[in-house]
Amino acid sequence: MSLEVKNLVKKYGEKTVVNHLSFQMEQPGVYALLGTNGAGKTTTIRIMLGMLSYDEGEVLWDGQTLDPMKLNVGYLAEERGLYPKYTLMDQLLYFAKLKKVEKQDALNRIKNWAERLEVEEYIYPSKDAKGKAAKGKTADQLSKGNQQKIQLMAALISDPELIVLDEPMSGLDPVNSDLFKGIIKEQIAKGKYVIMSSHQMATIEEFCEDITILNKGNAVLQGNLNEIKKGYGRVNMMLKCEQDISSYIKQHNLQVLDQTPDGYQIKVAQEEQADEFLKQLVANQIKIVRYELREPSLHEIFVEKVGNAHE
Repeated sequence: MSLEVKNLVKKYGEKTVVNHLSFQMEQPGVYALLGTNGAGKTTTIRIMLGMLSYDEGEVLWDGQTLDPMKLNVGYLAEERGLYPKYTLMDQLLYFAKLKKVEKQDALNRIKNWAERLEVEEYIYPSKDAKGKAAKGKTADQLSKGNQQKIQLMAALISDPELIVLDEPMSGLDPVNSDLFKGIIKEQIAKGKYVIMSSHQMATIEEFCEDITILNKGNAVLQGNLNEIKKGYGRVNMMLKCEQDISSYIKQHNLQVLDQTPDGYQIKVAQEEQADEFLKQLVANQIKIVRYELREPSLHEIFVEKVGNAHE
């Protein structure tokens, strides 16, 4: 199986919101779509899922036009997609039926996911003093985070082949973020194809091998994340010393990115420049509390590629 987006174009009047976008997933895993608000990420996702028309290009699954009515797809939207006044059980059964999941299978899966996501009390209300079961909760009675859990259940209830997650960690506290991450890792281990869009760069780095960074509908950076980082080299230096080292920084003509009580963030032209700087500090008996030379983070790469243009 493979997923391929080829030369995708979407226009609204004279404005092009997706401009000849192409990317490919040849094997299961996670592919990330990144960009600032309005960059074209969600538009691309909606085109892939058949929710929007497009002007040019193709979206292919295993070499054939991707048909969301035939392919088993799970979609967790950035915007909440639950019906506010219907019970959670009714909604989950409805979403399962749309995906042609047999009712008993759906009930079993709802029970398993409810336990895993710790939302049983909302779906299976306790009985009152007379032994009569209370009515289940409706979506508008839940917190934002618990609504997100129900939406993840709806996305996964059909055991989809292709999973699309648009800002999956939005509104979650650290505990529930870890819970979601564990579930996503399980889906990857099961050989699923996952498209993920997120503003949380640390989450993308944790899951995604390949990325596309969009800016105003254009792909400004694409490829394997590890290879992209290697291309930059280890040029980001973190340094904390007990003495003032500002004169040494000036002498070596180093670029200070940030200075905090925890030390300096410095960008060097190459690793050899950092080595020479460190040697001089040691030779002058400067007490070094912390020293790290690393590749740039995805956050730093993202800001470099779209920050100035966005501003």
